[in-house]
Amino acid sequence: MTDPVSFLARGRIAIAVIDNPPVNALSHGVRAGLVEALARTAADPALEALVILCRGRTFCAGADVREFGRPFKDPQLGEVVARTEASAKPVIAALHGTALGGGLELALACHFRLAAPSTRLGLPEVKLGIIPGAAGTQRLPRLVPVRAALTMIAEGKDVSATEALKLGLVDAVVEGDLEQAAFDFAEAVLTERRPLRRTGELTPVLDDPGAFDEFTKSLAKKQRGFLAPLEAVKAVRLAYELPFPEGIRRENAMCMELLNGAQSKAQRHAFAIERDIARVPGLPADTPVRAIGRCAVVGSGVMGRGIAVCFANAGIPVTILAHRAESGAAALAAIGKIYAGLVGRGSLAQAEADRRLALITSTLDYPDLKNADLVVEAVAEDLSAKQAVFAQLGAVARAGAILSSNTSFLDLNALGQASGRPADVAGMHFFNPAQTMRLLELVRTPASSPEVVATLMKLGKLLGKVAVTVGAGEGFVANRMLSRRSREALFMLEEGAEPSQIDRVLTDFGFPLGPLAVQDLGGLDVVLATRRARFAQLSPRERSADLLEQLTAAGRLGQKNGKGWYRYDAERRPSPDPEVAQLIARHAAARGIAQRTLADAEVLERCLYAMINEGARLIEAGLVARPHEIDVIWLHGFGFPAYRGGPMYYADQVGLPTVHERLLHYAAQVGPEYFTPAPLLARLAGEGRGFYEPG
Repeated sequence: MTDPVSFLARGRIAIAVIDNPPVNALSHGVRAGLVEALARTAADPALEALVILCRGRTFCAGADVREFGRPFKDPQLGEVVARTEASAKPVIAALHGTALGGGLELALACHFRLAAPSTRLGLPEVKLGIIPGAAGTQRLPRLVPVRAALTMIAEGKDVSATEALKLGLVDAVVEGDLEQAAFDFAEAVLTERRPLRRTGELTPVLDDPGAFDEFTKSLAKKQRGFLAPLEAVKAVRLAYELPFPEGIRRENAMCMELLNGAQSKAQRHAFAIERDIARVPGLPADTPVRAIGRCAVVGSGVMGRGIAVCFANAGIPVTILAHRAESGAAALAAIGKIYAGLVGRGSLAQAEADRRLALITSTLDYPDLKNADLVVEAVAEDLSAKQAVFAQLGAVARAGAILSSNTSFLDLNALGQASGRPADVAGMHFFNPAQTMRLLELVRTPASSPEVVATLMKLGKLLGKVAVTVGAGEGFVANRMLSRRSREALFMLEEGAEPSQIDRVLTDFGFPLGPLAVQDLGGLDVVLATRRARFAQLSPRERSADLLEQLTAAGRLGQKNGKGWYRYDAERRPSPDPEVAQLIARHAAARGIAQRTLADAEVLERCLYAMINEGARLIEAGLVARPHEIDVIWLHGFGFPAYRGGPMYYADQVGLPTVHERLLHYAAQVGPEYFTPAPLLARLAGEGRGFYEPG
């Protein structure tokens, strides 16, 4: 047999065992092995049924993404599933872990399916910018109601084994030894002479004809800009309108068109680099990690509370150090409301909420943190205040404890020195709200121990975060690049753009919110506090672009009080405010700036290319090892559209020579201190290469 698939015989039952770590992807070797197993079962009169199961932690979790972008070798998955369903002898799929994508398509082609209780089943191809291509959109609707099929295919959501049983997707959920259960099930099928249930021969019943229009409308809003979800709805509809063979042909054509399109390439890039950043360059895989059994958070504000919830959600006891007793009580009450909301929405059982709440305590005394394995500082963004905290932590924390800061841009080297133990210090920059945002920017200083970095990367995974390791420098990566976009937004407002134009251009590009709407959401007073903390580093023009100061002085704080860059109604729906337009016009006139009409293309280029240029500087300075880290940060931290792959990938698609030429144009127009091309970008452009091209 082909290496990834072994063939066993137990009496009259054949067993094809897939063992293709780490996720039993349906690579060419697996596909060939399955075809051979089907052929051997068919040819041997002593064998009357075939069980397909997998070793390791999961059933087949999908196609082998390494084969994307090049011709697929025969046998292709469509042929494998067709042969499976056509088998004259019963084929039983024994599922565990996850049965996703091509793995579920294989199971759908089997005549019977049973699953371990913890199994998750799904068709998440839309997350890679494609739709199922091996009859998944045609077989699944023949087994489950149309809404369930659309949810799994067009939204890419998976279901539990229990839910799959209710839907009719699996025939049984079995406890204990899965291989033995599958063997016993196969024996029962043969003994009882159960008829083969070929999914492709079933007639789909359209139980809710309105579901297609409803999903199309909903997805156009929720997945704005993405092609695959809407194509998935069309493909599922074909299952009810066309004969099965024609539906398969149309599905495959739609899948291949998406696979070769720009969106899928970008989404597959995003998927690949998220895995790549888990391997930190220069950090050996066998680097020792420190045990994290108890944590502490210094600061009881919004961020401190959210960080504490992250730890409790992971089952880690956490102590919040508050400045005053009433602050600690308020923090615990606010955390209680967070969990109450989850329980109220049905996202969490009350018993589990109570268990997590019991893990969170508060204190007023630094010595109470002496047993913590990790302490995260989350006080106001003031360097002297944070240095005082780290001096205290250095004195009371146990030897080997990791001391971390949630700062978004302040000097971590100074905090490490204040602690007296800089090797134990690194940044853990959570994004607000910490308990829901997936991105975690881990910041290492030149003094940070490799053990500390490895430990925090492992902890990030335990917390369910996408952890990205970057170097310590002004603004790190996330906020440093964001500040360049914010700068250009302010400059363009001075020059004549309207807030609504800037936000519209960026949302048309694919961001969920424009930069000014984001500021209103977070609070203009909060944005201003960050600006003031960075004021000494700003250029004279940046300092004079004091629109934030003027807005907050006028009592405009954003959504929290109904007026910021926009005016908000009772439902927090924004509308342009003439008062803001007048304020900006007066500001420009007072500074002698002649306002003009800016083209949408200029708005987009200045916002994006300023970021991309700064990204090139970050790579050049060694604050990130690769463009990968930058793209992951922007995809998960700021809503950069996944179908564009991230800012550095997007720059490669535009072409660095084009980006370079436009940077030179804006350097002459806006100022060389803002748009002079980074040397790395200029060099790559001159060589006709991109950030992701080796050389």
